[in-house]
Amino acid sequence: MKLRLDNTLLTKLALIAGDVAALLAAFILARAANWGYDHSFGEAFFGWWGERGLIRLGVFALVMALAVVWFWSVGHYSRRKPFWDELRETLRILVLVAAVDVVLVFLGKWQFSRLWLLATWLLAFALVPTLRILIKRALLRLGRWRRPTVIVGVGSNAREAYAALCSEPLMGFEVVAFLALPGEALSPQSDYPAPVSVVDEDIVAWLENRGMPHVVVALDSLLEQQLLIQRLSMRYADLNVIPSIRGLPLLGMEMTHFFSHEVLMLRVRNNLGRRGIRLIKRYFDIVAAGALLVALFPLLAAIAWKIWREDGGPFIYSQQRVGRDGRMFKFYKFRSMVHNADALLESWKIQHPELHQEYVANNFKLRNDPRLLHIGAWIRQTSLDELPQLWNVLKGDMSLVGPRPLLARELDYYGDTLPLYIQTRPGITGLWQISGRSETTFLDRANLDAWYVRNWSLWYDIVILLKTVKVVFAKNGAY
Repeated sequence: MKLRLDNTLLTKLALIAGDVAALLAAFILARAANWGYDHSFGEAFFGWWGERGLIRLGVFALVMALAVVWFWSVGHYSRRKPFWDELRETLRILVLVAAVDVVLVFLGKWQFSRLWLLATWLLAFALVPTLRILIKRALLRLGRWRRPTVIVGVGSNAREAYAALCSEPLMGFEVVAFLALPGEALSPQSDYPAPVSVVDEDIVAWLENRGMPHVVVALDSLLEQQLLIQRLSMRYADLNVIPSIRGLPLLGMEMTHFFSHEVLMLRVRNNLGRRGIRLIKRYFDIVAAGALLVALFPLLAAIAWKIWREDGGPFIYSQQRVGRDGRMFKFYKFRSMVHNADALLESWKIQHPELHQEYVANNFKLRNDPRLLHIGAWIRQTSLDELPQLWNVLKGDMSLVGPRPLLARELDYYGDTLPLYIQTRPGITGLWQISGRSETTFLDRANLDAWYVRNWSLWYDIVILLKTVKVVFAKNGAY
């Protein structure tokens, strides 16, 4: 137990030291902005001390301490949080701490460089998360951040919990076993990604005999095991419970507790069903799509010219797709196929039925489609054929992020989640595009789209856009 406490203390100190180092580095490196603007190197990095340097350093030390205490209070040095959730909290806290810094400088009426102040916090937004990642990876290699974990349960919820934990390696949960309770149905042992232990004895005793590893309860039915969860919570100050509540909008869910009653009331909301939220999403789309069209215009012009040069035909391909409220709209892409691509597809039903079957089974795509132009194969692999849809976004037909636009013939394949699809504008990118794209099934695509609509937030839109850039460069699942 002493070693475990020592490891916990060491990891906390390492993470705190990393945040302090990142903020100090931002404070010092930000002087490069002054150097580039109107100072010599010596004046920028060594002359600031004579310009009330001690006062500026003292104010910054105060706000730096505020940031560290704030990070500690929300559990950044002790609790294990998914990367994107922690990043959102980190950036929000840094924005608020930066505002405190600005207010203190304003109230003190000190004449500090505004450029220095701005550059400091812009660098902090990048350096604090980056250094945390590097420190956690180093701690994982040293075994300090790794936490042996057992999952209580062997059903579908337990396997989904395992997949979720593995998708966040920086959380440090190392699943060493699944625990099967008496009476639980077991699949063949080879079907499990980690060893399965059947607990015939008291589960608390079983855990004590193995050094009290971290526990994640992921039973298919928690109601039947309330007593077990109560007993575990008495022995574990940090117990994770993953209930099986798929299909609910978790991000829009609010919890209400009743004083002196063991009753938990959940309020389920659909974020995209609220008018104010839809307006925020729409304004974000207009600003971002407009900026991207201006910035990418040279690239758009170059691709259009290359398509026209290859076969002399139009460089834009339009197609009717199903949009919000079931309305049809013209969906734009750079043309990546020969002129008669649709006619060739129809002829495959008779002349090449094997190709047509592969096309339908593979989410209406072929890995080596013979109809592709030479330039078409490249713009598909890089997803650059999607760029004209920025115009669809400005027109209001689409969003930057959302479900993939459906063809009319695909409606029957979409299943029971179709009402969720038509609640929002389809997107240029979305969860499907960052989750394997053409390597997933159509059912996977429908389920991912449904999750997105149920759990929308502006932050998740930003995360999906950032992940899209990574996927595009990696060319994962694109053809």
